[in-house]
Amino acid sequence: MEHYMSAEFRISLFSAPLLNGAFSFYFQSARWRSWVQPLALLMKLDPLVSSLSLYDIANTPGVAADVSHINSPAQVEGYAGEEQLGKALEGSDVVIIPAGVPRKPGMTRDDLFNINAGIVKSLCTAIANYCPHALVNMISNPVNSTVPIAAEVFKKAGTYDEKKLFGVTTLDVVRAKTFYAAKANVNVPVIGGHAGVTILPLFSQATPKSNNLSDEEIKALTKRTQDGGTEVVEAKAGKGSATLSMAYAGAVFADACLMGLNGVPDIVECTFVQSSVRLGKNGADEVLGLGPLLKPELKASIEKGIQFANRS
Repeated sequence: MEHYMSAEFRISLFSAPLLNGAFSFYFQSARWRSWVQPLALLMKLDPLVSSLSLYDIANTPGVAADVSHINSPAQVEGYAGEEQLGKALEGSDVVIIPAGVPRKPGMTRDDLFNINAGIVKSLCTAIANYCPHALVNMISNPVNSTVPIAAEVFKKAGTYDEKKLFGVTTLDVVRAKTFYAAKANVNVPVIGGHAGVTILPLFSQATPKSNNLSDEEIKALTKRTQDGGTEVVEAKAGKGSATLSMAYAGAVFADACLMGLNGVPDIVECTFVQSSVRLGKNGADEVLGLGPLLKPELKASIEKGIQFANRS
Protein backbone atom coordinates (compact mmCIF):
# COMPACT_ATOMS: atom_id res chain seq x y z
CA MET A 1 0.00 0.00 0.00
CA GLU A 2 1.31 3.43 -0.94
CA HIS A 3 2.42 5.78 1.82
CA TYR A 4 0.86 9.24 1.71
CA MET A 5 3.59 11.77 2.44
CA SER A 6 1.57 14.94 3.11
CA ALA A 7 2.09 14.85 6.87
CA GLU A 8 4.94 14.22 9.28
CA PHE A 9 4.76 12.84 12.78
CA ARG A 10 6.65 12.84 16.06
CA ILE A 11 7.20 9.50 17.79
CA SER A 12 8.49 8.81 21.29
CA LEU A 13 10.06 5.50 22.26
CA PHE A 14 10.41 4.62 25.95
CA SER A 15 12.59 1.79 27.12
CA ALA A 16 11.32 2.68 30.52
CA PRO A 17 8.01 3.13 28.61
CA LEU A 18 7.03 5.79 25.97
CA LEU A 19 6.94 6.87 22.28
CA ASN A 20 7.53 10.20 20.56
CA GLY A 21 8.12 10.97 17.01
CA ALA A 22 6.56 13.37 15.07
CA PHE A 23 6.02 10.06 16.72
CA SER A 24 7.52 9.40 20.11
CA PHE A 25 8.74 6.13 21.56
CA TYR A 26 9.62 5.30 25.15
CA PHE A 27 11.74 2.30 26.19
CA GLN A 28 13.20 0.93 29.41
CA SER A 29 16.91 0.24 29.88
CA ALA A 30 16.73 -3.55 30.06
CA ARG A 31 14.89 -3.47 26.76
CA TRP A 32 17.55 -1.39 24.98
CA ARG A 33 19.69 -4.49 25.07
CA SER A 34 17.06 -6.65 23.39
CA TRP A 35 14.34 -5.73 20.88
CA VAL A 36 13.91 -2.01 21.55
CA GLN A 37 17.05 -1.05 19.64
CA PRO A 38 15.88 -2.89 16.49
CA LEU A 39 12.49 -1.19 16.89
CA ALA A 40 14.20 2.20 17.14
CA LEU A 41 16.11 1.36 13.97
CA LEU A 42 12.94 0.39 12.11
CA MET A 43 11.13 3.56 13.18
CA LYS A 44 14.12 5.68 12.12
CA LEU A 45 13.72 4.15 8.65
CA ASP A 46 9.95 4.83 8.50
CA PRO A 47 9.36 7.65 5.95
CA LEU A 48 6.39 8.94 7.97
CA VAL A 49 8.49 9.65 11.07
CA SER A 50 9.99 13.13 11.19
CA SER A 51 11.03 13.13 14.85
CA LEU A 52 12.04 10.14 16.96
CA SER A 53 12.37 10.61 20.72
CA LEU A 54 14.06 7.87 22.76
CA TYR A 55 13.77 7.75 26.53
CA ASP A 56 15.08 5.64 29.39
CA ILE A 57 16.38 6.11 32.89
CA ALA A 58 19.97 5.88 31.56
CA ASN A 59 22.15 5.22 28.49
CA THR A 60 19.63 6.52 25.95
CA PRO A 61 21.80 9.32 24.47
CA GLY A 62 24.30 6.74 23.22
CA VAL A 63 21.61 4.72 21.45
CA ALA A 64 20.15 7.91 20.00
CA ALA A 65 23.57 9.01 18.69
CA ASP A 66 24.07 5.64 17.03
CA VAL A 67 20.63 5.57 15.36
CA SER A 68 20.88 9.23 14.33
CA HIS A 69 23.77 8.45 11.95
CA ILE A 70 21.43 6.51 9.64
CA ASN A 71 20.69 8.61 6.57
CA SER A 72 16.92 8.84 6.79
CA PRO A 73 14.92 12.06 7.40
CA ALA A 74 13.79 11.44 11.01
CA GLN A 75 15.55 13.58 13.61
CA VAL A 76 16.54 11.63 16.73
CA GLU A 77 16.89 12.83 20.31
CA GLY A 78 17.78 10.76 23.37
CA TYR A 79 16.48 11.59 26.85
CA ALA A 80 17.47 10.06 30.19
CA GLY A 81 16.18 10.46 33.72
CA GLU A 82 12.83 11.52 35.14
CA GLU A 83 13.64 15.21 34.72
CA GLN A 84 13.69 14.78 30.93
CA LEU A 85 10.54 12.67 30.62
CA GLY A 86 8.34 15.66 29.80
CA LYS A 87 10.63 16.78 26.98
CA ALA A 88 10.64 13.29 25.53
CA LEU A 89 6.84 13.25 25.37
CA GLU A 90 5.87 16.78 24.41
CA GLY A 91 4.37 17.05 20.94
CA SER A 92 4.24 13.30 20.35
CA ASP A 93 1.67 11.95 17.92
CA VAL A 94 2.36 8.33 18.87
CA VAL A 95 3.79 6.91 22.08
CA ILE A 96 5.12 3.34 22.14
CA ILE A 97 5.45 1.68 25.53
CA PRO A 98 7.63 -1.47 25.55
CA ALA A 99 8.99 -0.78 29.03
CA GLY A 100 9.53 -3.26 31.79
CA VAL A 101 11.33 -6.57 32.24
CA PRO A 102 11.30 -9.25 29.52
CA ARG A 103 10.08 -12.79 30.02
CA LYS A 104 12.52 -15.31 31.51
CA PRO A 105 12.39 -19.11 31.47
CA GLY A 106 9.39 -20.40 33.38
CA MET A 107 7.77 -16.97 33.61
CA THR A 108 4.25 -16.30 32.45
CA ARG A 109 3.02 -12.86 31.46
CA ASP A 110 1.22 -12.68 34.79
CA ASP A 111 4.56 -13.14 36.54
CA LEU A 112 5.60 -9.85 34.99
CA PHE A 113 2.60 -7.99 36.35
CA ASN A 114 3.91 -6.75 39.69
CA ILE A 115 7.03 -5.27 38.09
CA ASN A 116 5.64 -3.83 34.87
CA ALA A 117 2.28 -2.60 36.17
CA GLY A 118 3.85 0.18 38.25
CA ILE A 119 6.06 1.30 35.37
CA VAL A 120 3.10 1.50 33.00
CA LYS A 121 1.00 3.41 35.52
CA SER A 122 3.66 6.09 36.04
CA LEU A 123 4.34 6.47 32.33
CA CYS A 124 0.66 6.82 31.47
CA THR A 125 0.35 9.52 34.10
CA ALA A 126 3.11 11.42 32.28
CA ILE A 127 1.42 10.87 28.90
CA ALA A 128 -1.80 12.36 30.28
CA ASN A 129 0.16 15.44 31.32
CA TYR A 130 2.44 16.00 28.34
CA CYS A 131 0.77 14.49 25.24
CA PRO A 132 -2.84 13.63 26.12
CA HIS A 133 -3.95 13.39 22.48
CA ALA A 134 -1.26 10.95 21.32
CA LEU A 135 -2.00 7.43 20.12
CA VAL A 136 -0.63 5.03 22.73
CA ASN A 137 0.78 1.68 21.58
CA MET A 138 1.02 -0.59 24.64
CA ILE A 139 3.54 -3.42 24.25
CA SER A 140 4.52 -3.92 27.91
CA ASN A 141 3.36 -7.29 29.20
CA PRO A 142 1.00 -8.52 30.41
CA VAL A 143 -0.88 -6.54 27.72
CA ASN A 144 -4.18 -8.03 28.91
CA SER A 145 -3.70 -6.08 32.16
CA THR A 146 -1.49 -3.11 31.20
CA VAL A 147 -4.04 -1.76 28.70
CA PRO A 148 -6.76 -1.62 31.39
CA ILE A 149 -4.26 0.07 33.72
CA ALA A 150 -3.59 2.73 31.08
CA ALA A 151 -7.31 3.21 30.47
CA GLU A 152 -8.01 3.77 34.17
CA VAL A 153 -5.11 6.25 34.52
CA PHE A 154 -6.38 8.24 31.53
CA LYS A 155 -9.96 8.17 32.86
CA LYS A 156 -8.80 9.65 36.17
CA ALA A 157 -6.89 12.36 34.30
CA GLY A 158 -9.88 13.14 32.09
CA THR A 159 -7.95 12.33 28.90
CA TYR A 160 -9.23 8.83 28.07
CA ASP A 161 -10.17 8.22 24.44
CA GLU A 162 -10.87 4.56 23.64
CA LYS A 163 -9.97 5.26 20.01
CA LYS A 164 -6.38 6.14 20.92
CA LEU A 165 -5.28 3.32 23.24
CA PHE A 166 -4.06 0.10 21.64
CA GLY A 167 -2.67 -3.13 23.06
CA VAL A 168 -0.16 -4.27 20.43
CA THR A 169 -0.84 -7.94 19.66
CA THR A 170 0.64 -7.81 16.16
CA LEU A 171 3.26 -10.46 16.94
CA ASP A 172 0.43 -12.97 17.38
CA VAL A 173 -0.87 -11.99 13.94
CA VAL A 174 2.60 -12.26 12.40
CA ARG A 175 3.07 -15.73 13.90
CA ALA A 176 -0.37 -16.90 12.81
CA LYS A 177 0.31 -15.78 9.24
CA THR A 178 3.70 -17.50 9.22
CA PHE A 179 2.45 -20.77 10.67
CA TYR A 180 -0.63 -20.77 8.41
CA ALA A 181 1.11 -20.55 5.09
CA ALA A 182 4.79 -19.73 5.55
CA LYS A 183 4.09 -16.78 3.26
CA ALA A 184 3.84 -13.03 3.72
CA ASN A 185 0.83 -12.56 1.44
CA VAL A 186 -1.80 -14.08 3.72
CA ASN A 187 -4.01 -12.60 6.41
CA VAL A 188 -5.15 -14.29 9.62
CA PRO A 189 -7.11 -12.15 12.10
CA VAL A 190 -6.13 -12.77 15.73
CA ILE A 191 -8.45 -11.51 18.45
CA GLY A 192 -8.81 -11.85 22.21
CA GLY A 193 -5.82 -11.01 24.37
CA HIS A 194 -2.05 -11.45 24.27
CA ALA A 195 -1.36 -14.37 26.59
CA GLY A 196 -1.78 -18.12 26.17
CA VAL A 197 -5.35 -19.30 25.63
CA THR A 198 -6.65 -15.72 25.36
CA ILE A 199 -4.92 -15.49 21.96
CA LEU A 200 -7.55 -16.50 19.39
CA PRO A 201 -6.33 -16.85 15.79
CA LEU A 202 -9.33 -17.09 13.45
CA PHE A 203 -8.02 -19.49 10.85
CA SER A 204 -11.59 -19.91 9.59
CA GLN A 205 -11.44 -16.27 8.47
CA ALA A 206 -7.95 -16.49 6.95
CA THR A 207 -7.42 -15.22 3.41
CA PRO A 208 -6.76 -16.84 1.08
CA LYS A 209 -8.91 -19.64 2.48
CA SER A 210 -7.71 -23.19 2.77
CA ASN A 211 -10.35 -25.89 2.72
CA ASN A 212 -7.77 -28.59 3.34
CA LEU A 213 -7.11 -27.95 7.03
CA SER A 214 -8.49 -30.56 9.41
CA ASP A 215 -9.79 -29.73 12.88
CA GLU A 216 -6.62 -31.26 14.31
CA GLU A 217 -4.42 -29.07 12.12
CA ILE A 218 -6.32 -25.93 13.14
CA LYS A 219 -5.96 -26.89 16.81
CA ALA A 220 -2.23 -27.40 16.32
CA LEU A 221 -1.82 -24.06 14.53
CA THR A 222 -3.80 -22.32 17.27
CA LYS A 223 -1.72 -23.92 20.01
CA ARG A 224 1.56 -22.98 18.32
CA THR A 225 0.39 -19.38 17.89
CA GLN A 226 -0.61 -19.20 21.56
CA ASP A 227 2.72 -20.67 22.67
CA GLY A 228 4.91 -18.77 20.20
CA GLY A 229 6.65 -16.75 22.90
CA THR A 230 7.48 -19.86 24.92
CA GLU A 231 8.82 -21.54 21.78
CA VAL A 232 11.36 -18.74 21.33
CA VAL A 233 12.35 -18.62 25.01
CA GLU A 234 13.03 -22.36 24.99
CA ALA A 235 14.90 -22.21 21.67
CA LYS A 236 17.19 -19.55 23.17
CA ALA A 237 17.86 -21.86 26.12
CA GLY A 238 16.64 -19.32 28.62
CA LYS A 239 18.97 -16.56 27.41
CA GLY A 240 16.30 -14.35 25.91
CA SER A 241 12.80 -14.00 24.50
CA ALA A 242 11.40 -12.79 21.17
CA THR A 243 13.41 -9.76 20.05
CA LEU A 244 13.69 -9.36 16.27
CA SER A 245 10.18 -10.62 15.54
CA MET A 246 8.78 -8.42 18.32
CA ALA A 247 10.58 -5.36 16.97
CA TYR A 248 9.19 -6.07 13.51
CA ALA A 249 5.65 -6.52 14.83
CA GLY A 250 5.87 -3.32 16.89
CA ALA A 251 7.04 -1.38 13.85
CA VAL A 252 4.26 -2.83 11.67
CA PHE A 253 1.57 -1.63 14.06
CA ALA A 254 3.18 1.78 14.62
CA ASP A 255 3.46 2.29 10.86
CA ALA A 256 -0.22 1.36 10.48
CA CYS A 257 -1.10 4.02 13.06
CA LEU A 258 0.97 6.58 11.15
CA MET A 259 -0.66 5.70 7.85
CA GLY A 260 -4.08 6.04 9.45
CA LEU A 261 -3.17 9.46 10.89
CA ASN A 262 -1.95 10.42 7.44
CA GLY A 263 -5.28 9.62 5.81
CA VAL A 264 -4.40 6.36 4.07
CA PRO A 265 -7.72 4.49 3.68
CA ASP A 266 -8.59 0.96 4.78
CA ILE A 267 -5.80 0.37 7.31
CA VAL A 268 -7.15 -2.60 9.28
CA GLU A 269 -5.23 -4.16 12.18
CA CYS A 270 -6.00 -6.49 15.07
CA THR A 271 -5.38 -4.98 18.49
CA PHE A 272 -6.34 -5.37 22.14
CA VAL A 273 -8.88 -4.38 23.42
CA GLN A 274 -10.74 -3.19 20.38
CA SER A 275 -10.05 -6.33 18.30
CA SER A 276 -9.92 -5.56 14.57
CA VAL A 277 -10.05 -1.82 13.96
CA ARG A 278 -9.92 0.46 10.97
CA LEU A 279 -7.24 3.07 11.69
CA GLY A 280 -7.68 6.69 10.64
CA LYS A 281 -6.90 10.28 11.56
CA ASN A 282 -8.62 9.88 14.93
CA GLY A 283 -6.95 6.59 15.83
CA ALA A 284 -9.49 3.76 15.67
CA ASP A 285 -12.07 5.18 13.29
CA GLU A 286 -14.10 1.97 13.26
CA VAL A 287 -14.23 -1.17 15.38
CA LEU A 288 -14.95 -4.26 13.30
CA GLY A 289 -17.09 -6.54 15.45
CA LEU A 290 -16.26 -10.23 15.77
CA GLY A 291 -18.77 -11.33 18.38
CA PRO A 292 -18.68 -11.95 22.17
CA LEU A 293 -15.48 -13.97 22.62
CA LEU A 294 -14.25 -12.83 26.05
CA LYS A 295 -12.61 -15.83 27.72
CA PRO A 296 -12.65 -16.10 31.54
CA GLU A 297 -8.84 -15.90 31.64
CA LEU A 298 -8.91 -12.64 29.69
CA LYS A 299 -11.66 -11.16 31.84
CA ALA A 300 -9.62 -11.95 34.96
CA SER A 301 -6.53 -10.22 33.52
CA ILE A 302 -8.57 -7.12 32.67
CA GLU A 303 -10.03 -6.94 36.17
CA LYS A 304 -6.55 -7.36 37.65
CA GLY A 305 -5.32 -4.32 35.73
CA ILE A 306 -8.32 -2.21 36.70
CA GLN A 307 -7.93 -3.07 40.38
CA PHE A 308 -4.22 -2.19 40.32
CA ALA A 309 -4.85 1.18 38.63
CA ASN A 310 -7.53 2.12 41.15
CA ARG A 311 -5.36 1.51 44.19
CA SER A 312 -4.50 4.72 45.98
